[in-house]
Amino acid sequence: MSDLLSMIYSKQAILFDLFHTLTSVERDWGPFTYEILGVSHQAWNEQVLVHSPDRLEGRLTDPAAIVSTMARAIDPGISDETIARAVKSRVARFRKAVVEIPESTQRVLASLKQQGKKLALISNADASEIEGWKDSPIAPLFDEVIFSCQIGSRKPKPEIYEICLRRLGLPAEACVFVGDGGSGELEGARSVGLTTVMITGIIEDLWPERIPAARAHADHEIHELRELLA
Repeated sequence: MSDLLSMIYSKQAILFDLFHTLTSVERDWGPFTYEILGVSHQAWNEQVLVHSPDRLEGRLTDPAAIVSTMARAIDPGISDETIARAVKSRVARFRKAVVEIPESTQRVLASLKQQGKKLALISNADASEIEGWKDSPIAPLFDEVIFSCQIGSRKPKPEIYEICLRRLGLPAEACVFVGDGGSGELEGARSVGLTTVMITGIIEDLWPERIPAARAHADHEIHELRELLA
């Protein structure tokens, strides 16, 4: 048995990131919001990943306000009509992401559950991004679900992991965190004592340049989720 599988076997719970870890490749979710808004991919990503703590920590919950705040921070002249189209598209886009979970992901999670593992989800997300979660085929598989907008804390802050561990009733050493490494999540997980597994399959397509920095905080690395199974 490999070191990875031995480690998984020894743990009581597996904590997962959601987007780019359990979802499909991002280009399959529908039109990109930045394209509808007519702004650059880089500028939009900076807003989404760096400059929008209010939406991620639940202080801003209205979908229109979320999109307009980020969009007009890039270009104040974007029209109300364009904002409205982008809002509608973005809500639908993220609903598709969480509802149309790949069958391979569903099988892996179900298998881990059958092995007696507790499963938890820890995701940085705003209210509009998780609107479709209740209809996700994987939602019933999780023992605990932590969305940053619902608890007022986000990765990589230690609190979001600690809340999850308390709800599971388990110490960090009994758990492993699996994620693509975005938002410093692997470093945050390690800071509270979690073993970390980095999954690279999707981010190799999206942001290959980010892999080396994230890899520094990974105890193990996989390409596909099925590698968690014997």
